[in-house]
Amino acid sequence: MYFFRKYKDRMIVASVAIILIIIIGVTSNDRLNLTKIENKLGNFLSPINKISTNIGKKLSDVFSNIGNIRRYPKENKELKDKIAELEEENRNLKNIIGKSDYLKRESELQNNTKFNLVSAQITSKESGNWYDRFLIDKGQKDGIKKGATVIQGIELEKDIIQEGIIGRVVDVGDNWAKVVSIIDEENRISFKNIRTQDGGILSGSIESELGGYLFDSKADIIVGDKLFTSGLGKAFVKDIYIGEVQEVINVEEELMKRIVVKPAIDFKKLYNVFVIMD
Repeated sequence: MYFFRKYKDRMIVASVAIILIIIIGVTSNDRLNLTKIENKLGNFLSPINKISTNIGKKLSDVFSNIGNIRRYPKENKELKDKIAELEEENRNLKNIIGKSDYLKRESELQNNTKFNLVSAQITSKESGNWYDRFLIDKGQKDGIKKGATVIQGIELEKDIIQEGIIGRVVDVGDNWAKVVSIIDEENRISFKNIRTQDGGILSGSIESELGGYLFDSKADIIVGDKLFTSGLGKAFVKDIYIGEVQEVINVEEELMKRIVVKPAIDFKKLYNVFVIMD
C-alpha cells in the first residue's frame, strides 16, 4: 500500500499512456468500414460542411467584387482618357491626310514663287458655305497692307504649282486682316485670256459663282480657256491664275460675250493663305 500511494500519480499516467497506445494501435489498422456513430456523424456534418464551404466561397466572391468595384472608376477613367487620346490622334491624322495635297502645293509654291509671301491662317469666316469673306491671323505688325493680293498654291498642270487668286485685303488691324474673295458679289477683277490676250471683267454673285464679260464682243474665247489677272486698275497683282472658262454665252441684244468661270480655288475648303507683300 505504501508503494501504491507513493507512486500513484506515476502509475495513473503510465496506465493512461498504455490505454492510448492500445487504442491507437487498434484504430490505426487499415480498416475500411466506419462505425455506425462515425457514419451518422459524417452524414450529419457533410451538408453543413458543404453549406459552409459555399457560404465561404460566396463571401470571398463578394469581397473580391467589392475590391473590383473600387477599382472600376479608376480603370474606367483611364480607358476613357485613352479613347479620347486615340480619337484625337485619329482626327489629327485625318486632318493631315485631308490637307496633304494642299501642304504639298504650299511647300512647292514657297520654293518656286517669284513673290515675297507671308503665310497666314484663316481664323474665322462669315456665315455661309463659302469663304467669300474671312479673317486671317496676320496684320500690320506683319507688314500686311490694305489692298494686298491673297493667293494659294494650285496645280495648274500635272506637277506644275503656281499662284491661284483668292482675293484681296480690305481691312487691317495690328494682328488681323479681313479678306474679300473674288467670288464675293462686291468684288471685281479684270482678266486676260492667256491664249488670245483678250480681256474683260469678272465678278462674284450671291450664289458664289464667278462670271463676267469680255471687252470685245468678237473676242475669241472658248470653254477651257485659262484666265489670269490682267493688272488693270492695280486692284490685284498681275498674272495670277483665276480659273478656267466653263461656259460662253453670246448675248446678241447686248452685243457682248458673257462667260462663266470655274475658279482654280475651292472656296469651300480654305485653310492657310498667302499674302503677297510689296
